[in-house]
Amino acid sequence: MSTAYEQHRLAIIGAGVMGTNISTLAMGHGIPVVLVDVDDTVLDRARQTIGQKTRHAQLMGVLPADRPQGTLTTSVSLDDVAGVTTVIEAVTEVAEVKEKVLTAVSRVVAPGTPLISNTSCIPIDEMASWVVRPEDLVGVHFMNPSYMIKMVEVIRGPRTDPAILDDVTGLLAALGRECLVIEDSAGFVINRLLHPLINTAAMLVQEGVASAEVVDGLLEGCLGHSTGPLRTGDLIGLENLVDSLNVLYERRGDESCRPCDLLLAKVRDGHLGRKTGRGFYDYGKVAS
Repeated sequence: MSTAYEQHRLAIIGAGVMGTNISTLAMGHGIPVVLVDVDDTVLDRARQTIGQKTRHAQLMGVLPADRPQGTLTTSVSLDDVAGVTTVIEAVTEVAEVKEKVLTAVSRVVAPGTPLISNTSCIPIDEMASWVVRPEDLVGVHFMNPSYMIKMVEVIRGPRTDPAILDDVTGLLAALGRECLVIEDSAGFVINRLLHPLINTAAMLVQEGVASAEVVDGLLEGCLGHSTGPLRTGDLIGLENLVDSLNVLYERRGDESCRPCDLLLAKVRDGHLGRKTGRGFYDYGKVAS
């Protein structure tokens, strides 16, 4: 009889920060991964990144030691995801990009194959209109780094089939994750709370009220945040944060979600956070 993890074969679309994070998590739990992106150079870099993240996860003791490493297959063709048990879309938080990917992949996989979007803000029912079978779509908002943070936010769309939701929570259990299920809403729970907070923190720096270090220090010391909002923004990637804030602002009309000038300036200047070595903080070198 196969164990839980041996029942799964994942396709992950998008080999960026979250795609490599989720690949590391899945492979570390013995689940094979087909990783798809736009060109071989991106995929070669992703393979190296996954190796680095796997070593980090092993050093931290957050991957199981009692199972073999899952295999990694890379591809530039969505046709190679046919036959997988679950697809996870992890491309940039831009509706047009997600629509293109989800529309195409939904035509390749068999009916009843869970389609997971790792969206951070775009409503699931909006994305469900892009796919062949809306009932197969679920949102799963993995945190960064997803191989370290056990809790995930699962979003049930109005058209999500309960059997698909059960399949997804079963997969998450095989990945050693804990999940809480919520109903659909732009930004869901985490980012409806977090992103306006980061934006407001950036506004305080922009206005000269306090430095980034002081803003973060106050939230850490007074409110018990393990990481201040601006360091969190640097970890997310400031361009990703701006994309998500734009989604929230466009769909909710909440002024607290309109990206402030300082955030926009940092993105324009290429100071995106840890990945570029500089954001609200100077990391001294480009982060791996």
